[in-house]
Amino acid sequence: MNFKQLVSLAHCLASNGFVCLRFTCKGLNLTYRVRAYRAVLLYLRSLQRLTIDNIIIGGRSMGSRAAAALARQLSDESDDPVQGVLCLSFPLHPPRQTHVHRQRSEDLKRLPEPLSVLFVSGTEDDMCDKLLLEGTLKEMKAESKIFWLDGGSHGLTVKGRMDESVMDEVNSHVISWMSRWKE
Repeated sequence: MNFKQLVSLAHCLASNGFVCLRFTCKGLNLTYRVRAYRAVLLYLRSLQRLTIDNIIIGGRSMGSRAAAALARQLSDESDDPVQGVLCLSFPLHPPRQTHVHRQRSEDLKRLPEPLSVLFVSGTEDDMCDKLLLEGTLKEMKAESKIFWLDGGSHGLTVKGRMDESVMDEVNSHVISWMSRWKE
């Protein structure tokens, strides 16, 4: 939760008029994380003093898998689940285990058509092979877009570049994508 990229993005979202709630889930268990995301979302929807028109859920690495899984579950349960999913450094496969990508992409492929998904991945991310992710997008029903961070690692850092410069570039793409939901 306190990755500098996430803190930077949260500040950028807030300064551009978006309400952003950050929370963390300890542990790597995907089922646990999806339940935690669901509980937070249900709590937000229950607040009577807060009107939420558009919900975009997202995460970084395993958190983006949990966001995609929850968006898929909600789309199965409701006609108005969430509008978008932000996947920062989606872990399509463990390092050097590209064969796992089929299992990890199932929730993505089952996301419904009106939903929009933005992937932000580094071209040097050892957990997200570029060709495999691009192939996965071709199999998705949901509208999807990838921003490839040139030279970016799984941690969205780039050798030879200042972190602030990289974060500004990433944040700019996220804000541009999210602007469709801003009134």
